[in-house]
Amino acid sequence: MSPTPPTAEQADPIIDDPRQRRAVLVAVCVALMAVIASVTGLNVAQPELAVDFDASQSEVLWFINLYTLSLAALLLPLGALGDRWGRKPMLLAGLTLFGLANASSAVATSTEMMLASRFVAGVGAAMIMPVTLAVITSTFPEEERAKGIGAWTAVGGGGGLLGMYLSAVLVDVASWRWLFALPIVLVVVAAAMTIRSVPSTREPSEHRFDTLGSVASMLAVLGLVYALHEGPVNGWDEPATLAALVIGAAATLGFARWELRQHAPLLDIRLFRDRRLATGSLSILVVFGVQAGILVVLFPFLQVVLGWSALHATAGMLPMAVLMMASSVLAPRVAQHAGSRRTMALGVGVVTLGLVLMATLVSVDGGYLSVLPGILSLGFGMGLAMTPSTEAITSSLSQNRQGLASALNDVTREFGTAIGVALLGAVLTAGYRNAIEPQLVGAPDDVARPAREGLANAVAAASDLDDPSDALINAARQSFVDGWQHAMWAGVAAMVALLLFIVLRPERPDRPDLDTAGTR
Repeated sequence: MSPTPPTAEQADPIIDDPRQRRAVLVAVCVALMAVIASVTGLNVAQPELAVDFDASQSEVLWFINLYTLSLAALLLPLGALGDRWGRKPMLLAGLTLFGLANASSAVATSTEMMLASRFVAGVGAAMIMPVTLAVITSTFPEEERAKGIGAWTAVGGGGGLLGMYLSAVLVDVASWRWLFALPIVLVVVAAAMTIRSVPSTREPSEHRFDTLGSVASMLAVLGLVYALHEGPVNGWDEPATLAALVIGAAATLGFARWELRQHAPLLDIRLFRDRRLATGSLSILVVFGVQAGILVVLFPFLQVVLGWSALHATAGMLPMAVLMMASSVLAPRVAQHAGSRRTMALGVGVVTLGLVLMATLVSVDGGYLSVLPGILSLGFGMGLAMTPSTEAITSSLSQNRQGLASALNDVTREFGTAIGVALLGAVLTAGYRNAIEPQLVGAPDDVARPAREGLANAVAAASDLDDPSDALINAARQSFVDGWQHAMWAGVAAMVALLLFIVLRPERPDRPDLDTAGTR
């Protein structure tokens, strides 16, 4: 008996009408921008959050990172469920949950409420994000796919910075609570466009859902990111840090062994034998990690060290956004002439140069001009690296497995973001504390305690004194720059390792796509 032909909900229809493709592309890019704006939006309000919630720099980083952490931990399992349930229903359900969680964040009255709301928002984002790229790769004709991916990458990279600009306007005009209005508005627009334009597709599977693999993948992400977040700040020998590291490592090994034994794994580890997939995934992981880490450390520098408003600070970031979006669109053309690998390597090299410039030129007295060359270099290099990296992942898997390709791209992207925020943020915090501690000898406890917690806390404590202390403020600002330099050199080390992997990896033919892998 011949197999039953796929229905409209089961097939991945190729859209030939250019106007319909544009409508689909706009719908999924608006949904993606809602997710990305929520990752980056809180960066512009770090000083206000620290003061309003009486939160340490580490707690403020958790406001930012918990969202990214839950997003990264749930992308693979929820992406797989979306393929089974249907991409359009999953996208609409995710938009609804995401909008409600952002509304809860806007009215949060305690640290616990903010953390819970951010976690739930990450769950909603994990339902949204895999669908956005999967719709493009499964419905666009092959000759148009690179352009669609370039637009998606431009929104994912530079769009987040443009979203931060709008968030900064809301923070300056009203308060940090209003910055959650932007994702909510984007959710409403994306939902309306999705109902109207996005096709309803799914990938039926004869196999059971890989529940154990899903749990193992979540434990691996949660454990490893928590350890990277807390280790540099509280010490690697702290019981909680050690426990998280052990759980994360054990879950990673268990996940790999379990997936290799399954007929329908959540993620077939053997797929990474394909050099395109391995290189693209590693590049996305590191580049997005560095980008997220840079944003976390750059905004306090502009706002507290230089004394800029949120709007002014975000305007200072716009050159990075503009160059990133321009080079993301330019990257497919460069890759046509130079090849994807060389384009990727060029982008990574330019990013590395930007980090070196930021580590060596930054100073309190040098102001914005001391970081501008690095900002420009980072923006241009990231756009060049991201598009060929994403296309390397999607092109290495067959047409009927684009759901897996998009989920894998998103997992590496968000896992890298979580690691970048945790690691570079923690290196900055540790460097700041080591530098500020000698300056606090003999200071009253009600001044020394907040000064140790972070730059914004130190400035607020010094300003509250009957006789405001300029010496403490200047010491805190210089200590932040010292911590900043440590974070930049950590980023340089990561980018150099990635560049060597791209340039020196052997040029051997990629293994053919495995017919039975990744069926989920």
